Amino acid sequence: MSKLLLLLPAIGVGALVALQAGSNSLLGRQLGHPLSASLTSLGVSLAAVIIALLAFRVPLPPAAGIATTPWWGWLGGLFGAAYLTVAVMLAPQLGAATFLACVVAGQMLMSALCDQFGWAGFPVRRLSVEGLLAVGLIIAGVVLLQWRGRLA
Repeated sequence: MSKLLLLLPAIGVGALVALQAGSNSLLGRQLGHPLSASLTSLGVSLAAVIIALLAFRVPLPPAAGIATTPWWGWLGGLFGAAYLTVAVMLAPQLGAATFLACVVAGQMLMSALCDQFGWAGFPVRRLSVEGLLAVGLIIAGVVLLQWRGRLA
């Protein structure tokens, strides 16, 4: 599969993130607290993963793999819960476009650092001038979204 075709599912799940922020924010309002929405959403996620594991007959992970995983390998779940809870609280306040532009800006900044320095197990890929420009344009997009309506 060409790398261009790999972009399509990545864009697709990116689109789902916008819907996720809205649906989880609604859940937070309905349940009365952002953490209640996070718990419910993560429970639905867990159920979906369990169904997929059973459907694809994925074996249990080996104990050696669990024992040798570096400490930072376990942080993904914590990061997901933090994103989910912050999204429930801030997406309605900022709006979908501004909230997700901020999320993408944070993702781009951190991913550029991960590539530059090989953090989180990524191979080192030095940031090019074009990469710096791309990150700068994303940050400029966040600023422009904040100014929208204020310039009129």
